[in-house]
Amino acid sequence: MPSPTVVLVPVWAPGHFSSMLQAGKRLLLCSSGSGTSAPFTLTVLVIPPPMDSPAPALTSEASSQGHCCDMASGDGGVDFHHLPAVEHSADLPGHPSEYIQLYAPLVKEAIAGLASPVAAVVVDFFATPLLDVVAHDLAVPAYVYFASTAATLALMLRLPAIYEDVVSARFREKRGFVGVPGMPPVPVASMPSPELNDYSWFVYYGRRFMEARGIVVNTAAELEPGVLAAISDGLCTPGGDRAPPVYPIGPVLSLNNKPRGDDHECVRWLDDARPPASVVFLCFGSRGWMDAAQAREVAVGIERSGQSFLWVLRGPPAGSSPYPTDAELGDLLPDGFLERTEGRGLVWPSWAPQAEILAHAAVGGFVTHCGWNSVLESLWHGVPMAPWPLYAEQPLNAFELVACMGVAVELRVCTGRGQGNFVEAAEMERAVKELMGGGEEGRKAREKAVETKAACRNAVEKGGTSYAATQRVVQDMLESYAPK
Repeated sequence: MPSPTVVLVPVWAPGHFSSMLQAGKRLLLCSSGSGTSAPFTLTVLVIPPPMDSPAPALTSEASSQGHCCDMASGDGGVDFHHLPAVEHSADLPGHPSEYIQLYAPLVKEAIAGLASPVAAVVVDFFATPLLDVVAHDLAVPAYVYFASTAATLALMLRLPAIYEDVVSARFREKRGFVGVPGMPPVPVASMPSPELNDYSWFVYYGRRFMEARGIVVNTAAELEPGVLAAISDGLCTPGGDRAPPVYPIGPVLSLNNKPRGDDHECVRWLDDARPPASVVFLCFGSRGWMDAAQAREVAVGIERSGQSFLWVLRGPPAGSSPYPTDAELGDLLPDGFLERTEGRGLVWPSWAPQAEILAHAAVGGFVTHCGWNSVLESLWHGVPMAPWPLYAEQPLNAFELVACMGVAVELRVCTGRGQGNFVEAAEMERAVKELMGGGEEGRKAREKAVETKAACRNAVEKGGTSYAATQRVVQDMLESYAPK
C-alpha cells in the first residue's frame, strides 16, 4: 500500500499560499525526524484565482523572485494537483470563501480519487466551507491552517458571542473597546478593517473552526502567550465548548538563502558602507501604495528626521486591479527631494526583496503595513517596527506589536481627512527618530526586538516550543489515520 498523504488546500493569495507550503514542509521535516523519509507525503490542491483576478501574474512574479516555497518544483515528497477553473458570475468573488465554495465538488472528487490513502486534510481558514466535504462527506480528519496571529484567531472564536455589540452604532463611530481574551482592551480603531458586513464572515469562521480536529497557527508560544492560553482555557468560546487543539508552529517563513553575488540593487546599496542598524526601511506589502499627497508627507518627514532610509514606494493600481504599479517618482515626491537626500537614502519604485533587506545588518528599523508575514520576517531578524496598518487584520496586529509584544513604537494616523490611515510629516519624523534612536519607547522596542529574535529562532529548533507543537500535530495526524 502506498504511503498516506496529507492534503493541503491553500488559497491563491501569495501570503497564504507560500505560508501554507512552508508549513507543509515543516510537517514533513518533523515527521521524518532524523531519518531520510517521512511517514507520509504532501498533496497540494491548487485552486486557481478567479478569472478576473490579477493574482496569477503576481504569484508568478513572487515565485520568480524567490517568494514561493522551494517545494514548488514538486519534489521532496510533494505532489501538486491543479484544479480546473470554474465559471462564476461577475459579482464573485465578493469574498474569497464564496468563490472557494464553488470548488467543493472538485475538491471532493480530487481527494476521493487520490491513489494514496488520505491521513488528513489541512485547509486555509478562508477555505473552511470545504469542511462540509472533507470532514463530513469524506470523513477525513480536517485541520485549519491559520496564517495570521493567535490574537486574530481568538477574536474570530469570540465573535459569535459578541457580534451584535461589534456591529452596533458605537462600533461604527469608532468609540470604546472590544474585549479579546488574553489581550488588553482593544480600541475599536484597532479592530480588523473589512466593511462591517464582512464581520459576518469572521463569525462564520469562528463557528466553523469548532468543527476542525485542530488549528495550526503561524505563531509561537513566546510571541502570544496570553491569547494562546485564553483559547486553551476556553475563554474565547463561552458556553462550555472548548476550541479544537491549537498548534503554534511558527514562525513559518520563506527565507531566500541564495548565494551572495546575485544581490538586488537595494541590497547592494545597503552594502555600500552603511553602518549597522543605521537605515530605516519602509515597505508596505503586495497591495501597499501611496498617492502624491501621502508620499510627500512621508518624504518631508523622513528628510526632516535626518535618518538614512530605504523606501519602497509603489504607485496607484491600474484599472480594477488592487495591486500597485511601479511608481513614477517625479509625480509622487516633492521637488528636489531625491537630490537633497542623495547618498543618505534610496527610493525604490518597484518590487524589492523584503526578507533579504530585513536580514541586512544595516537595517535598524522597519516602517511596515503589519501584514503578519512581514512582521514575522522583521521579528526573525530582530528589527523593531513602526506599524502603519492598511487593511484586513493589520490594525489589530499593530496594536498587538505595541501594546503586547513591545517590539514597535506607535505611529499615529490621522483620521480627520477622510483617509483612515493618513500619516502626517511631523508624525513620520517623530516615529522614525524614536524608532532609530530616540527616547525610551524606541530603546525598549529595540531591546525587545533582539530578545524576540532569539525567542523565535529557539522556538523552531529541536526542543523548542514550535518544534514540539509540530511534533504534536504530526503525531495527531498519524494517530487519526486508519487505513480502510
